[in-house]
Amino acid sequence: MRKLGIHSFVWTNGKTQEGLEMAIEKSAEHGFRMIELAYLRPELFDLNRLAKRAQALDVEIVVTMGLPAAADVSSEDKEAVAKGTALLSDAVKATRDIGGIRLGGILYSMHGKYDTMPTHDGWMNSAGAVAATADVAKDCGVEIVLEVVNRFESNLLNTVAQGLKFIADTGRDDVFLHLDTFHMNIEEASPPDAIRLAGDKCRYFHFNENYRGFLGTGTIDFPSIFAALVDIGYDNRDIVFESFSSAIVDEGLSRVCGIWRDTWDDNNPLAAHARQFIEQRWSEALRRRDVNMSA
Repeated sequence: MRKLGIHSFVWTNGKTQEGLEMAIEKSAEHGFRMIELAYLRPELFDLNRLAKRAQALDVEIVVTMGLPAAADVSSEDKEAVAKGTALLSDAVKATRDIGGIRLGGILYSMHGKYDTMPTHDGWMNSAGAVAATADVAKDCGVEIVLEVVNRFESNLLNTVAQGLKFIADTGRDDVFLHLDTFHMNIEEASPPDAIRLAGDKCRYFHFNENYRGFLGTGTIDFPSIFAALVDIGYDNRDIVFESFSSAIVDEGLSRVCGIWRDTWDDNNPLAAHARQFIEQRWSEALRRRDVNMSA
């Protein structure tokens, strides 16, 4: 059954146990049945306590992350690839330990702007590392989804077409795509067509506005996005609202993603609006499909 979720950075910078527990509680309070957490170092947080709190509130957990330069699996440096592969394995196990169902994000490269083009050897190193991660994830009951992001946050997977080629090169049928309206708005010639191209390989979806603020107040063509999701039968797959503001998001992510201003300063109306917006537009898209299919 499809679940509607929200990113924890809407509520907290993720630096404390108390902040994460509050984020789970606020998500449940606003009717979200899923929360996305940034990768949690097990030595700094009580993962079991977080898992129990989420379970008690009927909130599923998804974990996303990006790799640091020293652990870039798309590098030609064998030591960096080994570090990244080990980090991904640890992240899968932490996702399992927190009761998470999915690990996503930029699992295939450094999260940040590159100064060089990707290389064939780096691409294949990354594909091998993700394949090895998928093997660990299979044993842990965790799904792997690769977020296709814009050119300023990775040089490897910027389009759905690249993502599909990369998955093919992993040789795995249990690695999927994680799409995001913010990134597609930058990179895809037609985001709806990219969604249709992804088809069944799209297993996780982020709703963002082009400036990461209130949905429907920017330039994203949401009716066409919802129509494309309906076309690929996305009814039973998860949707998450993601929005970053310098008012809350942690300093590290602000630097990497260029969050230099407050796109909002009150998260409660932001979250309430996002849930209403997504649910209403989804219902409208389904209704349009039914009308179009009626004899």
